[in-house]
Amino acid sequence: MRFHQALTFLPVDEAIAIASASDRLGYDGAYVSDHLFNPKELSSRYTYSKAPDGSPFWEKETAWPDPMCLISALAAVTEHMTFTTGIYIAPVRDLITVAKSVGTAAVISHGRVRLGVGVGWCEEEYVQTGQDFRTRGKRLDEMIPALRALWSGGWVEWHGTHYDVPACQMNPSPPRPVPILGGGDSDAALRRATTLCDGWINTGAVAAEEAFNQVERVKEWLKRAGRDGDDFAIYVATNARPDVDLYRRLGDSGVTDLLCAPWMGAMPADGQPDEEVRAKRIEYCELFAEHVMAKVNS
Repeated sequence: MRFHQALTFLPVDEAIAIASASDRLGYDGAYVSDHLFNPKELSSRYTYSKAPDGSPFWEKETAWPDPMCLISALAAVTEHMTFTTGIYIAPVRDLITVAKSVGTAAVISHGRVRLGVGVGWCEEEYVQTGQDFRTRGKRLDEMIPALRALWSGGWVEWHGTHYDVPACQMNPSPPRPVPILGGGDSDAALRRATTLCDGWINTGAVAAEEAFNQVERVKEWLKRAGRDGDDFAIYVATNARPDVDLYRRLGDSGVTDLLCAPWMGAMPADGQPDEEVRAKRIEYCELFAEHVMAKVNS
């Protein structure tokens, strides 16, 4: 099983430091999230909200660094880790911008980008970028093969329902195909992941039993698509306490990649110096690598 260090909600400088340490400690990847901005006035309902008004659980002041900029910075301080987006809201951007940004990050990282995509839930972001919120699912379905074409190198073109790109060269092109992972738990998301993508990512940390149920649903959709024998990545995040036996059972069920955030065990106290917080968080990452990762993969 591959372990990915989830860096969401970390300050950028800490994310870079923890990624560098995680690379040294043997973590397989880093996981970064995506939003363009936090609307002061929010009408859209967060899909997984537990609040009566549908608001997300994070503060409005939460920082959301651009994923491809962050990945490029992380690539400069690591050698082995891959970088997975969860979830990159591709259809809130135009096709060419996505192809150029992700393709360049793939070049800078020497092919270590794993593009997890989804349609998102925040209509306010779509309004500001001029992209149609209502057609975001259909556009993402077409964007996935279009991206693969645009990244293939040389003179390429794409002619579809939502995108029409005349012959062009998009250089530099990724050194190898960029794996695309579909995110989300709805039937539409599972259909997209199992028919168009190289893997699937669950959304949010779920209870252990729910994680097993999700994996079974993915496997059912893969069988329906005639892909049950394919090399297909299944990323899962669970809110269960770290448990070697649980992770082994998840691996046996079909999970290939586990999202973790051991640094969260060291939350800063009031007035605690940033250097102390960072050192403690790295220490928690070291303990997780030694007592969990190593045993799961032994």
